[in-house]
Amino acid sequence: MSRIITVSELSNRSLAELHVLYRQVQQSLAQAAPGSDAQRHAVASLDAVSRMIRLRQQAMAPRF
Repeated sequence: MSRIITVSELSNRSLAELHVLYRQVQQSLAQAAPGSDAQRHAVASLDAVSRMIRLRQQAMAPRF
């Protein structure tokens, strides 16, 4: 992963797109050398994608 994916970049993505992106970032993280910039970028990006997935899922949850 050469750059960090930000939450603002993810705001227009669907939940399905976010899940695909999450898997892609996971694969990048698995291939990154420990302690490298690529690893740090993948971890930060994975965090951003995870947060957006949670937000999308909460928005879709039924309200009682």
